[in-house]
Amino acid sequence: MGSGRPASRLRLEGVRFSPLRRSAALLAGRAAGFASRALRRGGGTALPGLVAETLAPGLAAELASQLGSGSLIVTGTNGKTTTARMIAGIASTAGLQPLPNRSGSNLMRGIATALMDEADIRGRLRDGPQRLGVFEVDEATLPQAVEALRPRVLLFTNLFRDQLDRYGEVDSVAARWRRTLESADPSTAVLLNADDPSVAALADVAPGEVVCYGLDDPSVGLSCAEHAADARWCPSCGSDYRYSVLFYGHVGHWFCPGCGRCRPAPQVRATAVTREDGRTLIGVETPVGQLSLSLALSGLYNVYNALAAAAAGLALGVGLEAIGEGVSSATAAFGRQESFEVDGRRVLVLLGKNPTGLNQVLRTIAAADTEKHLLFFLNDDIADGRDVSWIWDADFELLAGQPGTWVLSGTRAEDLALRLKYAGLETPAAVEPDVAAALARALRETPPGGLLYVVPTYTAMLRVRELLARRGRRAHYWEEP
Repeated sequence: MGSGRPASRLRLEGVRFSPLRRSAALLAGRAAGFASRALRRGGGTALPGLVAETLAPGLAAELASQLGSGSLIVTGTNGKTTTARMIAGIASTAGLQPLPNRSGSNLMRGIATALMDEADIRGRLRDGPQRLGVFEVDEATLPQAVEALRPRVLLFTNLFRDQLDRYGEVDSVAARWRRTLESADPSTAVLLNADDPSVAALADVAPGEVVCYGLDDPSVGLSCAEHAADARWCPSCGSDYRYSVLFYGHVGHWFCPGCGRCRPAPQVRATAVTREDGRTLIGVETPVGQLSLSLALSGLYNVYNALAAAAAGLALGVGLEAIGEGVSSATAAFGRQESFEVDGRRVLVLLGKNPTGLNQVLRTIAAADTEKHLLFFLNDDIADGRDVSWIWDADFELLAGQPGTWVLSGTRAEDLALRLKYAGLETPAAVEPDVAAALARALRETPPGGLLYVVPTYTAMLRVRELLARRGRRAHYWEEP
């Protein structure tokens, strides 16, 4: 379903530096990263690349040109980190040497940092001819990333409303993606989620090979639509989309009654999804045979992540056995169903940063047959999005009437408390703005041996995850394997 691009094809014309300038940029970047960690201002996952690229613009492109197996890009609103992690696992299982931006720093500065971490002071990648770049890329950064990395595979997960103050409406993001694809290299394989109308429509402008993936098990569909649906109307004729089955948000088997546009038939499709012994079992059909996946992760969104990773493995020319092993052995990325043992309690961290993603988290929690002990964080920092009105489109009503304890924290905890009041929450929620104090209180209110769900927005997740790692004797998120 795809072949590697010779390394020479990856070189960008005009990107050349003197050895002295390259070394100076790398030294300055590494010094900035060391200072960031020493001063506890972060893990140095982005600043080194920012400093180095400022001194030597295009350094990331030059380093990426040394990747002998080329690059693969994963972009979309939700699922980037987990999908990229699965793809890296597939690559490792197949004997490739993946080079990922594993910390989740997905702007160009983060990609540059990931490449710099694997380069010597002269700017030569370690084992460059054997390396495969596996990069998750921010939705708005995609044009720059494609220009710099010239990927052999470009994977789109989904398109939902997220950080409206930064990205604009989903139509703006879709238009940016279309312009990027229109100028992409025809040799780039484009992988699309057939069940998301906005993503599937990108096939119209992709210049080369297109492979679609999707879910074909109606038994796991919704009985009623969620509030958060961000692709309601056909862009060609303006008619409302209709669905024969809906999985979440606007993702499902869609069609337009006005002009006839409809979900494309996926080449990689899940035909059976079940839950057994704490694992998600997925039967998958592909153009080269059947595949059985067993995930340690729950939720339909992780089924889509697994399908996307399987499609990527096929596009890279990896066999089904290695794909199955690589996906099935995947563990949770930091903050995404990551589990900790703290003070005799199990703590499960579930990132919820936009209405569609949070709805899937709420469904996962609501389906658990246990008393609910919950710690929610709502921040409005730049990386979260300043506008928190999206919480009114999240279905907190799913948890109304369920016994347990609630603690709310973050810079906008009071807004969240108001939302829960309107959701009909019977148990009073405690508001504790301080992150450490909120975690301590939530742990006290969770009985020994119990399960505490921690549901933070992005910046809160980084902070609470560090507190949990310290108490659970785990590595920093940027040091996780």
